[in-house]
Amino acid sequence: MLPKPLRGVVPPMVTPLLDNDTLDIEGLERLVEHILAGHVHGLFLLGTTGEAPDLNYALRHELVKRVCKQVKGRVPVLVGVTDTVFPESLRLAQTAEKAGAEAVVAAPPYYYMTGQPELVEYYTHLANRLPLPLFLYNMPSHTKVMIDPYTARTLSEHPNIVGLKDSSANIVYFNAVRHLLREREDFAVLMGPEEALGEVVLMGAHGGVCGGANLFPQLFVDTYRAAVAGDVAQVRALQERIMAVSGALYGVGRHVSSFLKGVKCSLDLMGICSDFMAEPFSAFREEERAIIRSRLITLGASVVKE
Repeated sequence: MLPKPLRGVVPPMVTPLLDNDTLDIEGLERLVEHILAGHVHGLFLLGTTGEAPDLNYALRHELVKRVCKQVKGRVPVLVGVTDTVFPESLRLAQTAEKAGAEAVVAAPPYYYMTGQPELVEYYTHLANRLPLPLFLYNMPSHTKVMIDPYTARTLSEHPNIVGLKDSSANIVYFNAVRHLLREREDFAVLMGPEEALGEVVLMGAHGGVCGGANLFPQLFVDTYRAAVAGDVAQVRALQERIMAVSGALYGVGRHVSSFLKGVKCSLDLMGICSDFMAEPFSAFREEERAIIRSRLITLGASVVKE
């Protein structure tokens, strides 16, 4: 059963690949167990960190089935169904429901820019048709549209819309949404950028969807727990460790894709899963890989590959 509101650390899992059409199945199984060993509170498949828009539909459905079967209800599984094709979102949601997932997540359809009234209509239509509860996903850097705080409040009144993940990296926006929804005790407001996890939970947010929890899940869970307990000194210390991870691993390279490449390269060096990137991206070359390896060692990670 999905807790309402969903609280805690819900990692947006990377998608381990061998090539553009093939999952790294052994790596996927290791990654799931690695993340769950950190006592996380859920698992989010097919988000931005999971390279969802670059994966073919058959592979997306296969991933959902395999992960849900492996997790076996140990934590709630959330499945990203963001798409420009409405029926494809529904089809993936149906697969998720049959596989045993607890909820789906959808950002606004990308390419065409939508207005706020159009977003309300779109999400209402989607929520009416979905077999699972829906989390809104605010990702303006990728979709070209912000889910306005008042739009989020309007949509929160729908009985099948149960939360919002905000990846805007705009703390003013995040606090506006949290404030508008402060009386909705069953509606989750989750932070995307992990660099603000401790701060927003101290302010009353329900948790975070932290990409770095693919690598160091226990660090993020400990930060969340310290914030819930109101231990500001511990939050400050743990948040500094999160910033060290962010500063060391996410900015290697010259492109926006550096975050994804850094996480996948790190997982490969740690012996967890392949670092193959879906087209149009490619994995780090030897120069960047050597930098990531050195920085992982400095961070105290177990590095088992060159």
